[in-house]
Amino acid sequence: MWAKVPEARGPGGEQLKCPVCGSTDIIFDEETGNYVCRRCGAVVMERYIDQGPEWRAFTPEERERRGRTGAPLSPTLHDQGLTTVIDHRDRDALGKRLSPRRRFEVQKLRKWQMRSRIQTGMERNLSIAMNELEKMAAALNLPKPIKDEAAVIYRKAVEKGLVRGRSINSVVAAVIYIASRIHKQPKTLDEISKEIKEKLGENIEKKEIARCYRLLIKELDLKVPIADPSYYIPRIGQALRLRGDIIEEAMKIMKKIKGNPITAGKDPAGIAAAVIYIAVMRKGERRTQKEIAQVAGVTEVTVRNRYKEIMKVLNSIGERD
Repeated sequence: MWAKVPEARGPGGEQLKCPVCGSTDIIFDEETGNYVCRRCGAVVMERYIDQGPEWRAFTPEERERRGRTGAPLSPTLHDQGLTTVIDHRDRDALGKRLSPRRRFEVQKLRKWQMRSRIQTGMERNLSIAMNELEKMAAALNLPKPIKDEAAVIYRKAVEKGLVRGRSINSVVAAVIYIASRIHKQPKTLDEISKEIKEKLGENIEKKEIARCYRLLIKELDLKVPIADPSYYIPRIGQALRLRGDIIEEAMKIMKKIKGNPITAGKDPAGIAAAVIYIAVMRKGERRTQKEIAQVAGVTEVTVRNRYKEIMKVLNSIGERD
């Protein structure tokens, strides 16, 4: 069956045009799904598939109710969301409550279904680890891309046998640290350890996270970018509730010292804290080194030492100018 298509358009919204004769008189063959030029008969587009649903929904609830597919695959689920789950509502397809005998049968089916989802040691490990990852990500306010990246790295570690004999929580904290650096939203080891302890009550030592981090980097050959101190400035400034002009001044100072030897091998959070301290003094805001150090997760001595080094560089730049 052929149908005239007024101003036929492709997947990108562009108007279809015959590549042979240049005509825009296009007809659609519903049996083959082809767009054909009416003038010369050339096939303009083959097997075009309508990606939209064949039903309409006017609210999110209607869209969810009428959808016939499940949730998308996710690396943060131990089975990546491929298996089904028998819910606990104990109702049939019409919404009626099941009889006691049928509920007992469904309960047995539910138990065996849960056992079939987790059969090997690797699956049990992933099930526990993904739950821990979800809890830690919520405690650290991590976005979805970082959670997904951390889950992918953890799966690689499990497949290579790097988790065996080590604390699951420590490895999960390490992959979170790696993923946050990859996505340029770094968190310090102190910050991760402290927030997990405060919000989840789990005591994960900074040294243990660092040990797992070094192991994963070495064995998985991960390319983790060096943490840029400028990434820490907005976060520290927000925690201190600093004005926008102070944050802007700190970023300008950071650009002046970027690439200088004094930043090599130094804790980026310490450098960011010192830069913010300089910007605060220049803008006449009252903030102590101790206060900034606590927010940045470094010691007051670190802020003081980085401050002295940065001031020497800024003074030398000023003398040359």
